[in-house]
Amino acid sequence: MIDRYCVFGHPVAHSKSPLIHAAFAEQTGESIEYTAIEAPLDDFTGAWRRFTAEGGRGANVTVPFKEEAFRLSDTLSERARRAGAVNTLVLGGNGLTYGDTTDGIGLVRDLERHGVTLAGARILVLGAGGAVRGVLEPLLAAGPGSLFVANRTAEKAARLAADFSDLGEIAGGGFDAVAGPFDLVINGTSASLAGDLPPLPDDLFAPGATAHDMMYGAVPTVFLRWAAERGARTVDGLGMLVEQAAESFFQWRGRRPETAPVLEALRQAL
Repeated sequence: MIDRYCVFGHPVAHSKSPLIHAAFAEQTGESIEYTAIEAPLDDFTGAWRRFTAEGGRGANVTVPFKEEAFRLSDTLSERARRAGAVNTLVLGGNGLTYGDTTDGIGLVRDLERHGVTLAGARILVLGAGGAVRGVLEPLLAAGPGSLFVANRTAEKAARLAADFSDLGEIAGGGFDAVAGPFDLVINGTSASLAGDLPPLPDDLFAPGATAHDMMYGAVPTVFLRWAAERGARTVDGLGMLVEQAAESFFQWRGRRPETAPVLEALRQAL
């Protein structure tokens, strides 16, 4: 019987995960079936239980179910526990559900693929929501010189930084507390979806700095356009998407696919 996997979301029809994992399966010779399932807003746990009862072995989880996936997991990775959210579920042979979040490691691997040096770097992360919480542990594990979390609500950024302060040099505050220059600026806000831009100083970027937006599209986001005008190298979130999927695939199948050809195919299809 073919092992079944899926991505849960609501909505989920737009998800590129089925395309990505089909490409990974073809590349590695793994015989799997991967589909998209729109789970009921009021019964994600039931959707997961039904899926596993029908032979499902694992799943990706996207909005709005990452926190519910965290709560239903029997065991958690350390990075998922820190994030308070899960985007990868694995059904163990003992019937227990293991939860992990691969977003942060996907971000780090994509940055490294672009030649970004994280060790010793001065990093600014914009936003203090779930997307940012999910990437802080892997970023701090890379050993940056400093990391500042900036958010419209300064107290939220400060609390988030305090939650991770045992892992490295991290602080948080409002956008008015941002003082560059930075080697890497990561936009984890939803502003790009609305074509908006956080209030940022023009002297944000150090020479040779990189700007990364977790969002992606056929054209650069407003944040990446703004960063490019100020001399930064720009990277969007498509590579992060593919890299986090590759980590999920590895956890399910024990095979690490090559991400570059899959990323190129997705890029051309945008």
